[in-house]
This record gives sequence, C-alpha cells and structure tokens, in this order.
Amino acid sequence: MVLKKTLFDDNQIIDQPKDSKKEVMVLEKLKTLEDKIASVIERAKTLKEEKASLERKVKELEGLLNEKNQEVEQLRSEKNLIKSQVESLLDELETLELE
Repeated sequence: MVLKKTLFDDNQIIDQPKDSKKEVMVLEKLKTLEDKIASVIERAKTLKEEKASLERKVKELEGLLNEKNQEVEQLRSEKNLIKSQVESLLDELETLELE
C-alpha cells in the first residue's frame, strides 16, 4: 500500500501493483512540481506585498523631499532678502562716512 499522491492529494491509501512503480514515480514528480509551483506562487505574493510596501515608502519619501525642497527655497528667499537688507544698510553707512 502507498499513499495516493495527486494534484488533489487526499492522503488516501491505495493498493499498488508492482508494475505500477512507473506511475508512482510520475505522480511523485507531479507532486514535486505542484509543491514547486505552490512555492513560486507564495514567493510571488510575498514579492507583490514587498513591492507595494516599497512603493508606499517611495511616495512617503518623495513627499518628504518635496517638503524639504520647499523649505530650502524658502530659506534661499529669506537669505536673499537679508542679503539685500544688509547691502542696503552698508550703502547707507558708506554714504554717512563720505559726508
């Protein structure tokens, strides 16, 4: 007696004539293939979940990058404004010194 190994493995016990060893080998190979396919499907699901997670992380980081770029632009504007004010004050000081 041998456990039945098919695509729909019900673990049923069947009688095995001696000349059907070839059939058992085919069924074992089929079961191995089925297991490998199941493993590939699981891996594909895992990769799909990882991809979705990474895509969310990329969007989050892109949003953060945009915020930081806006902050940098605002700081540049403030720097230019302060620079203009300092230059204006220096010009006023220079005119006072010349008088």
